[in-house]
Amino acid sequence: MYAKIHITGILETVTGMHIGGSSVFAAIGAVDSPVIKDARTNLPMIPGSSLKGKMRALLAKTYNEAPVSLPDDDDKRLTRVFGTAKKGQVKRSRVLISDMMLCNAEQLREQGLQALTEIKFENSINRLSAVANPRQIERVVRGAEFALDLIYEAEVEDEILEDFEVLTQGMKLLQYDYLGGSGTRGYGKVQFKELLAETVVGEVSDVILDRCNVMLKGV
Repeated sequence: MYAKIHITGILETVTGMHIGGSSVFAAIGAVDSPVIKDARTNLPMIPGSSLKGKMRALLAKTYNEAPVSLPDDDDKRLTRVFGTAKKGQVKRSRVLISDMMLCNAEQLREQGLQALTEIKFENSINRLSAVANPRQIERVVRGAEFALDLIYEAEVEDEILEDFEVLTQGMKLLQYDYLGGSGTRGYGKVQFKELLAETVVGEVSDVILDRCNVMLKGV
């Protein structure tokens, strides 16, 4: 079989989030560590690679029987969903995650926000010399919502539900972890909302699709 299942929804920031952009040409006095932004709108975005990589890393801790050094050595359930380039065992990823754009900018501005990012001032102190090293880190404000756009390519009907179990478990794990940097300092807590799966190419039985949506509602 061959079909595509489109998963849509919202990824909302619960705390300020930092996924870094380039600061190569930053002017003197500019923010030390800016967030990545969409070049057309200059609004914050979440690269699909950030979400996919974080979910896979969290799932590897759950599914792999022992620590592995390379993603290509992950459990077969992970390599089946996320792909592998291992010699002789190459598999194309079954999940395509698009870059996620901010979708509630107007709502945030109506709430009185002048900007959709904030500057967090941090300071590290050298324990021996007591010299301070201040820095400015840009974060996406809490309450920012990004449109999730994920395509799952169904190749074997009997594997769809198991693959969806992997995907939904990855989403659950992420909600108890963080996305982006500095998560141990409170950054990057997120939650998923309004998740929905629909068949957009080919045919998937209503029974399987209904069970997929039940799993998504449980995230």
